[in-house]
Amino acid sequence: MLRFSANISMMFAEHPFEARPGAARRAGFDGVEFLFPYGYDCAQLAVALETNALGLSVFNLPPGDWAQGERGLAALKGREAEFAESVETAAAYARALRAGRVHCMAGIAEGPEAEACFVGNLRRAADRLAQQGCTVMIEPINARDMPGYFLGRTDQALALLERIDHENVALQWDIYHHRRTHGPALDMLDDVMARVAHIQIAGVPERREPQDYGEIFAALDAAGYAGWIGCEYRPAGRTEDGLGWLKEAREKTDETGA
Repeated sequence: MLRFSANISMMFAEHPFEARPGAARRAGFDGVEFLFPYGYDCAQLAVALETNALGLSVFNLPPGDWAQGERGLAALKGREAEFAESVETAAAYARALRAGRVHCMAGIAEGPEAEACFVGNLRRAADRLAQQGCTVMIEPINARDMPGYFLGRTDQALALLERIDHENVALQWDIYHHRRTHGPALDMLDDVMARVAHIQIAGVPERREPQDYGEIFAALDAAGYAGWIGCEYRPAGRTEDGLGWLKEAREKTDETGA
């Protein structure tokens, strides 16, 4: 059975953040995820997850100075010490929130030096977070939404995973970003399934409700995907009013007996 988590940094924005886990549970989600937990009380977040019996699918490492346009540190040569500090910060939150996966943002960078820096940082982060059973993930982000981002393509991510060559580094595959960059998603499904630890979805091109994912959900089900599907989209209106796609996905899963 496919498992869906709501990204409460984007969804349920009609509620205060601390009320969003409960809203997600009432709406039928079994888990949540968020972009950055660092501005919130970690203990309160942990209680909200436990009280609502929610899994935590993923959150991001600190991205640097987001307000100034930074989008991660892992590929930024000369910032290795700061990146190492960010790993420790994420590790503390992951331990408190019992998180099994974190996403390591690469940053705005390009070229061979950036790639070498990224590979080295990912290996060190993976070694550190493996100590507490937490997987590090990398995610390709399309160039329209995030110009200049180091990691923009699914095939690039798969090649980097080969180079990093670490059992504790995996792919976070956002099908929205893949479709914006490559087009159809199912063409690469076999390659992706061997390395993926988390999947995310959103409608294309507006990043609204994922209305056209029936074939993709069926293919993931048939492939035996057992991880989370993170719903990382901006609702067109009130979140609860746009969840018909979730009801339909669950009904189809029930029909197949998955």
